[in-house]
Amino acid sequence: MILLPWHLTDRLVGGLNVTLPSDAIEVSAEPGSTGQPWSDLVSLYSPLRDAVASIDGVPVVLTGDCVACLAVIAGIQRRGVTAALVWFDAHGDFHTEATTRSGYLGGLPLAKAVGRGDLTLPSALGMSALPEEWVILSDGRDLDPPEVDALASSRVRKVAVQYLDPSVLPIGPVIIHVDLDVIDPAQLRGVRFPATGGPTLAAVAEAVRAVAATRPVAALDIAATWLPDAVDRTQTDDALEAVLVAAGLS
Repeated sequence: MILLPWHLTDRLVGGLNVTLPSDAIEVSAEPGSTGQPWSDLVSLYSPLRDAVASIDGVPVVLTGDCVACLAVIAGIQRRGVTAALVWFDAHGDFHTEATTRSGYLGGLPLAKAVGRGDLTLPSALGMSALPEEWVILSDGRDLDPPEVDALASSRVRKVAVQYLDPSVLPIGPVIIHVDLDVIDPAQLRGVRFPATGGPTLAAVAEAVRAVAATRPVAALDIAATWLPDAVDRTQTDDALEAVLVAAGLS
């Protein structure tokens, strides 16, 4: 497992609040200091890209945000693997700089994965934009109006976790991205942006299992986007283990 204990430009001093395997490797990296957010994140995520590209087998990545998945995609592409993307998330992450009201960078990575918005970071990482039809957003129950419109006019497919079967999945290898906030907050306390009405941990695990059972997994990227002081360690450990087991990577 590859670790990057950062939430964007904030280091997670207490770590990622899960019990880690003994062979977990922490990437040594930190953001730049130019004051230009996307440029500063290049130096944080470039070592993660390199680690993904160089590891033997299927990379398993655990980070504190969803933007890091752009480095995972870039690392898989550097290995010469053409992979689609299944994105589990309570949110759409499909804003661009032109639509976001909050300016929160964690609300933009899925749009950047398909080549929308400011491409400073993916370009610097050497990431090629994915065709929209290669991307599935699973759940995405908490969407802002601009994201609803953008997704509706895109070729990204929004599929509920219970309907992730071979008939809807892209052909070929897939990168599985799981923001653990996809799980209903009743079962996983302490996420930064809780969204009620989500699937159970068991339902998410079954959906991950359905993907991994029918498509080669190029990488598993897990975002632990929670508030460290509010988590229940038993719940976080259970969530991580369930996803790893479902993907066949425990």
